[in-house]
Amino acid sequence: MKKVIFIVLKSLGGILGAVALYLLLGYFLPFIEVPAKPVNEPTTIGIYILTNGVHTDLVVPVKTPEKDWSKKIPFQNTLSQRTDFPYVGIGWGDKGFYLDTPTWAELKVSTALIAAFWLGESAMHTTFYENLTEGDDVKKIMLTRTQYAALCDFIEKKFEHDKNGNTILVKTDAVYGKNDAFYEAEGSYSFLYTCNTWSNNGLKAAGQKAALWTPSDFGIFQHYK
Repeated sequence: MKKVIFIVLKSLGGILGAVALYLLLGYFLPFIEVPAKPVNEPTTIGIYILTNGVHTDLVVPVKTPEKDWSKKIPFQNTLSQRTDFPYVGIGWGDKGFYLDTPTWAELKVSTALIAAFWLGESAMHTTFYENLTEGDDVKKIMLTRTQYAALCDFIEKKFEHDKNGNTILVKTDAVYGKNDAFYEAEGSYSFLYTCNTWSNNGLKAAGQKAALWTPSDFGIFQHYK
């Protein structure tokens, strides 16, 4: 009996130790900044990073010479079907979180565990915007055309595509408003690779300053104060 208790306590100690290590790394590693890469061309394309306090999106122009996102993310897939939006926010995350947890009050332990340990599917959440105002939760970043092309390539690779190269709409009523939609995505969410880790990596792909690694929105936004 004592041996069983010892094993249980040792296992609990290991779990608590792993959680503590994760929290420490999740707090301190984001302070290590990956600096922006120097450029020799003008920065002419504005993008935004946007947070709802937990989850970050990358917000890009709907149409530029480099990319027409309305061909990949059709306006008609939203409830409003408006076609005059200049910006679209794009985020990657766990499908269960997106579709089954519209508010934190509705979060289930099972949903959190499935997401944390690579057990769920992922999705892209896209939202069209008429305008954005900079503030604590919205930061504007200017990119060169080359940097923006690299960011577009990074984002598009996370969308799952059908045999014809089209994005795959998730048919659901669990949208958040009249101007958003969900799409199938590549990869699995986990506590090591979160929605914010993906956004942070997008900034790296675009040659912008970012955290060395971060699971949180704080890790990104602290570099854009």
